[in-house]
Amino acid sequence: MIAAVNIAEIAALVGDPSRANMLAAMFDGRALTAGELAQTAEVSAATASGHLGKLVQGRLVTVAVQGRHRYFRLASAEVARMLEQIAVVAGDVPTAPRATPRVPAHLREARTCYDHMAGRLGVAIADGLTARGAIVLGADAGEVTAAGGALFDRIGLRLAAPPGSRRLLCRPCLDWSERRPHLAGLVGTAILERSLELGWVRQGPERRALTLTPVGRRRFAEDLGATL
Repeated sequence: MIAAVNIAEIAALVGDPSRANMLAAMFDGRALTAGELAQTAEVSAATASGHLGKLVQGRLVTVAVQGRHRYFRLASAEVARMLEQIAVVAGDVPTAPRATPRVPAHLREARTCYDHMAGRLGVAIADGLTARGAIVLGADAGEVTAAGGALFDRIGLRLAAPPGSRRLLCRPCLDWSERRPHLAGLVGTAILERSLELGWVRQGPERRALTLTPVGRRRFAEDLGATL
């Protein structure tokens, strides 16, 4: 009974359209100010402050004070994963026909999902690493093989978890546009960070979007077996 009450409380927090827009704006893992989130949700500063207070109290969002500003971000990868799963379900709900595709092409090809890569590129990486025997993915978790460890060392992936971290080394994360798993966990985060460092992908013109570079297209195929 207690669990049911907690589910209802979280659902109510996420279910408000203004709060849902705020959570979506934080989905790329970056911290935003209350003013930026108010603009995103198209509400007043006072209304945004009230919504953010509820999200912090519900432990969906954390706040950090730096100088005169307060910055808000998703509380954890688990919160991001929950929102991604809601997006998958929401995409299956029948709606009125649209004149344009539901997922913009640039977001469908490559984007961030909290702290790892998603879209067609993210799914291709998961497929390529699995086909090469670098990782083994189960329904909710995965493991890195000896071959995978050697591969990740060769391309300079940093897989050390912060002290006290309970994050999995790797796990599948269902992609809401492709409806197939991309790679999350420490491995997913390390691939995104290293790809940005090496110039395989660049931050796109809008939040969450990634642009695949020519060198990245070649290296993803050669090193990770990921082809689009």
